[in-house]
Amino acid sequence: MNAAALFTHRRPQDTHEAVLLLIQIARRHRITLRLTTEEAGKHEIEPAPFVEITDDPGARVDLCIALGGDGTILTALRRYAGTGVPVFGVNYGEVGFLATIDPDGLENDFERAFSGEFETIQLPTISAGRPEGTWNALNDISVHRKAGLRVADLAYALAGEEIGRVRCDGLVVATPQGSTGYNLANGGPVLAWGVEGYVVSFIAPHSLTARALVVAPTDELTINNASREEAVEVHVDGRPTLELQPGEDVHVGFGLTHGTLAQLPGASFYHRLRERFGRLSS
Repeated sequence: MNAAALFTHRRPQDTHEAVLLLIQIARRHRITLRLTTEEAGKHEIEPAPFVEITDDPGARVDLCIALGGDGTILTALRRYAGTGVPVFGVNYGEVGFLATIDPDGLENDFERAFSGEFETIQLPTISAGRPEGTWNALNDISVHRKAGLRVADLAYALAGEEIGRVRCDGLVVATPQGSTGYNLANGGPVLAWGVEGYVVSFIAPHSLTARALVVAPTDELTINNASREEAVEVHVDGRPTLELQPGEDVHVGFGLTHGTLAQLPGASFYHRLRERFGRLSS
């Protein structure tokens, strides 16, 4: 291992000591730690031996370490999707479902990270396509009514076959790793990591027949804004990205790229599910 990138969340006071420890251990292993100018400014880090400050850490790194919650880890996974660079996440968030470790015993865990003592799992993306471009998500793509306007009126079709039309606050299309987020809050099913497919669930549907649906990876979902007057918003991994005007479509499908997530040897999805969500219910 020669170089590693670093991402941290927006509260540097939470992660500052971990960043200093990480730099110390990277030097010990003679690994260059690459920080963006923004990251260096947050933590008051100056260029030094084995510390490089740059506009973009680039794809020619061997590892990406993310200190934060699932949002920070998702940012890192999106940045390195399709490159094979593993993201090693340390949980400084609320749930940290994507995190590799919690921030206890960090010195030993950072040693293991820089020694390559971890396994990796490939996390699929989903993509939203419009004539003006394509957007990829690691967790979910969601459609929402605009604040203060009427409920959304959404028609949806799969593999060219119209399935239904629902008045609702919106819908969520989630990957297996994203199924434990917004989709789960909607009452949608949890998909184990490794399932090849994605799930569609509805936000506050005004219908007794609008059920969540697990979709085969080769089937494309077409979402149509069936309203005659109201635009709706499309969010990619929770970020407002584009609008659908009345009558417009967006096409959603299993993506062609994957994020690479580091996990400790022997870790499993079901252990992670119990640890993260069991903890919240205690």
